[in-house]
Amino acid sequence: MVIGESGSGKTASLRNFKEDEILIFNVANKPLPFRRRLRTVDNAGYEEIGQVLRKCEYKSYAIDDSQYLMAFELFDRAKENGYNKFAEIALRFRNMLDYIIRKLPDDVIVYFLHHTEITDSGRVKAKTVGKMLDNQLTVEGLFSIVLQCVTDGSTYKFITQSDGYTTAKSPMEMFEREIPNDLKYVDETIREYYKKDEEEQTA
Repeated sequence: MVIGESGSGKTASLRNFKEDEILIFNVANKPLPFRRRLRTVDNAGYEEIGQVLRKCEYKSYAIDDSQYLMAFELFDRAKENGYNKFAEIALRFRNMLDYIIRKLPDDVIVYFLHHTEITDSGRVKAKTVGKMLDNQLTVEGLFSIVLQCVTDGSTYKFITQSDGYTTAKSPMEMFEREIPNDLKYVDETIREYYKKDEEEQTA
């Protein structure tokens, strides 16, 4: 998962992939913020994402921005009364993650590019659609790697470990604490890290 405010460089971090290396699920149908042409599935919802992932034609995918899957469903169901819809929204998101984790091959990586929000205690976390959904589903808890996009207006980078106020995390010795916001570099590093781990276990 890649979390960050709007404009912090989440989508731009895809810029170094080649067209045949990644497929982008463009949930909000936004133009890419760079000139390189990458293949996208525009206006992607759960059904479109599921259909494409079942074909498994790529080794890397990105869902941009993944929180809109929840937000758009909430707007579509705005006239429904009661709290059940929040639990159902959480369940739909969780079911998609469960499919990715359990059904896709181990060498397929799906990146969730996701907006952030600040809690009352000052922590930065993945944005959801309400406190009830937070109680039902801790989004970052479903990921082993959470990178936080940050910028000062001139430089853009990923934070890979929490300072106590973010939910950033990554496996030990995978990254330095701060790295360039380059998902192609991240993709290569993740694959090399787990390849070495497998080699060590079989040695």
